[in-house]
Amino acid sequence: MNKDLKKYEDIIKDLMGNKRFKHSVNVADMSVKLAKKFGVDENKAYIAGILHDCQKEVDGETMLKEAKESGFYIDPVELDCFKLWHGIAGAYYVREKLNIEDQDILNAIRFHTVGRANMSALEKIVFLADMVSEERSYDDVEKYRAAVLKDLNNGMFLTLRWSIMKTVGLGNTVPICTLEAYNFYAPYKKDDDFVFKK
Repeated sequence: MNKDLKKYEDIIKDLMGNKRFKHSVNVADMSVKLAKKFGVDENKAYIAGILHDCQKEVDGETMLKEAKESGFYIDPVELDCFKLWHGIAGAYYVREKLNIEDQDILNAIRFHTVGRANMSALEKIVFLADMVSEERSYDDVEKYRAAVLKDLNNGMFLTLRWSIMKTVGLGNTVPICTLEAYNFYAPYKKDDDFVFKK
């Protein structure tokens, strides 16, 4: 990996607290690990991983403004959910403030929380790295982490199912792109599924 890319750590340090910074470094590390394993550009994986939450801690007004100015389609469910704005705003910030125009990197940041059908390998890597980064501690995270390292598509199925079930369990709505992602990756379910047994 290009050592000059470490400059992005300095950039995000000023945008977030220590906990979020540590998470971002962990996501970048996992993104690079997955990129090595699955033959994806490691530099792009690092950039998208380290910057994925770059707008997570800005004020809501700024986040919403940037999201609306991003040019990305925003699902009505996303528009109504503050927690989903940062991916869209992040892609805007990275393009407009850091002059990164690589569409794959921008898409990886934009969709890292909600997913979408037929994601690129880089998009899947950042989505999954965010779900299973080192500091994550939810039930069965080790099993999810192991599954992701074996197969990106099955990893997408498992983590999307977990995310949707958690969201629905809280009585919240789910963006259409997330449901489309789940339907797209559901056929990649493995016979040794560790969550649901018949």
